[in-house]
This record gives sequence, structure tokens and C-alpha cells, in this order.
Amino acid sequence: MSYITYTDMKAMILNKISDLKEDRAPLQLLDIPIPEPEENEVRIKISVCGVCHTELDEIEGRLSPTKLPVVPGHQLIGLVEKLGKGTSKFKVGDRVGVAWIFSACGKCKFCLEGNENLCEDFLATGKDVNGGYAEYMTVPEKYAHAIPGFFTDAEAAPLLCAGAIGYRSIQLAQIKDGDNLGLTGFGASAHLVLKMVNYRYPNTKVFVFARKAEERQFAMELRAFWSGETADASPKKLDAIIDTTPAWLPIVEALGNLEKGGRLVINAIRKEKGDQEYLQKLSYRDHLWMEKEIKSVANVTAKDVSDFLELAAKASIKPEVQMYPLERANEALLELKEQKIRGAKVLQIL
Repeated sequence: MSYITYTDMKAMILNKISDLKEDRAPLQLLDIPIPEPEENEVRIKISVCGVCHTELDEIEGRLSPTKLPVVPGHQLIGLVEKLGKGTSKFKVGDRVGVAWIFSACGKCKFCLEGNENLCEDFLATGKDVNGGYAEYMTVPEKYAHAIPGFFTDAEAAPLLCAGAIGYRSIQLAQIKDGDNLGLTGFGASAHLVLKMVNYRYPNTKVFVFARKAEERQFAMELRAFWSGETADASPKKLDAIIDTTPAWLPIVEALGNLEKGGRLVINAIRKEKGDQEYLQKLSYRDHLWMEKEIKSVANVTAKDVSDFLELAAKASIKPEVQMYPLERANEALLELKEQKIRGAKVLQIL
């Protein structure tokens, strides 16, 4: 009996920076070599990969230089299929996930303090190295995460970024049970933040600001206390606000809705340029005075991911998902660009 050995895999490839208004299909479906795991790495046979707004930033050139060509995707789930030398954390057949953090140096002061997300040598999955819009990838075993059995593959994928970054945002917001919390935007990350807050802070009221009526309705279905349009005044001043949008208007409006001493946490990596004129409306007296704070979120740590997965399983937090086959990745990205969102979008790889 003879066996066929496969040396190539299907992958969606980004070859150049593009404007999605002009190039509606920036990713190409190609056959590329299956990667081999190096020392301390594992190879994963990918089943699903979440679609994130960060991919839009990457495609349209808003991130720091991306290694091109590259396979995007940083919310992937699959099975360990091959072990590199020196590995001991997993065995073949284990189900794992990989998030935005692909690796960090492990030696600098940030890494030693547990803030590897701030490491100068931080490598991002799907940006600095090939990611999850493919049938296989390799990753250092330290940055692969065991996936609780409570979740299906599709449910687990968005937890690795939308969930983990939302978890870090809540930590940085420093809210207490009973505080009033605002959420600007209501996509993949914000809907998971709302579920987390409902579980961890049952006496906290969540106020959601979103452009579309269906997003505001979705928020109310998930037990938001109030929902309104982006520019609406909150019925109460808010102790903290988490911004998950790619725009500047929500930033200005959020600062106006903050309570004295309140904190705005911005968890979107990049802002688009379309509404920068709103920054001209920013005034010290109306938006920044009275000791208001602005805090940005930079990436996630491996601990953020593992801690959130544990919390999500304990709290039965599952995302709403929309599924697409790998070859329709461009369609999923365009819908994300056009704000056609309910929950999170996930690619079916195998």
C-alpha cells in the first residue's frame, strides 16, 4: 500500500497593501508549502480562524510594517499535528488555539514583569509571521493555548482576540461592581465584554453606543441597561467607557459622557482617517477636565488569553458567530468593513 504525502496547503495570502473601497478581493487563495516546526514549536492543523478588524488595518496599511506576503489571521483553533524538538507542553491530537501574540523575547523588563505585550521584539500572528487563514501553521508551544472542551472550535476562535482584548480592557478600566460602564461600538469584542461584565459585575449597568439600530437591539437582547446612537448623551455619567470602534467620533463623545475621574479605555489598535475632523471638537473643558483619563490597550499577553479562556468556560460565555468557508475570506472582511456585524465572523478552514 502506498501513501500520499502532501507538501502544500491552501492559504489566503496578502501580497500588498490595498484600499478595500477599490480592491474588493485583497487576499488570494494559493497553494504554499506546509511549514515545518522548529525547536520548541508545534504544527497545528487548523480547523477555523476568526476574522478581526485588525486584518482590515493590516490590509489597508494602518499597522506598522507587515511582513509581505503574509497569511493573515490570529484567532485560530486546530489540532497539534506535529511536534518540534524540545516540546513538552502538548501531544499530537491536543486541541489548541493561537492568538495575536505569537512570541516575545522573554528577557526584557516588560516580559519579566508580565507585560510581554509591550516587548520590543513582540511578534504578531498573521502580521509578522504567517497566521490562521490557512490549513496549517507553526507556533512556539509557549504561545499555544489549550481550549476548554466547553467550546466548539467556532465558538472558541473569537475568544482568542475579541474576548482576550475585551478581558484586558475590563482590567484596565478598573471598574467596581455597581459602576456605570459604557461601550462604544458593539461588534465581536464589545458583545463579549458585555457578557463578561454581566457575569463578573452583576450590579454594574452597561450603556451601549452604536451606529446601527440592529446593533443597539442586539445589545439590549444581551441585557445592556441602555443603548443609544454614537452621539447620544448618556442618561447617566459613566465611571468608565471601553471603546471598540475604528473611528474618532466615539472617542470625543465618550469623553463627554465620562464622570469626573472616569477612564476611557481604547481597545482598537488603529483608527481610520475618515472622521478626524471630530478631533477639532475636542475641548479641554468639556472632554478632558476633572481628571479624566485615557488608557490605550496594546496587544494581549499569553496570560490574558489563558485567563479569559478559563473565565469564559466558567461563566458559559459563548460568542455569536457567522461562518464562512476559507475561500470567502474577502467577503467576510468586506462585510466587516461595511459594518455588517452581529457577533463575530469565523472562517471554516477544514
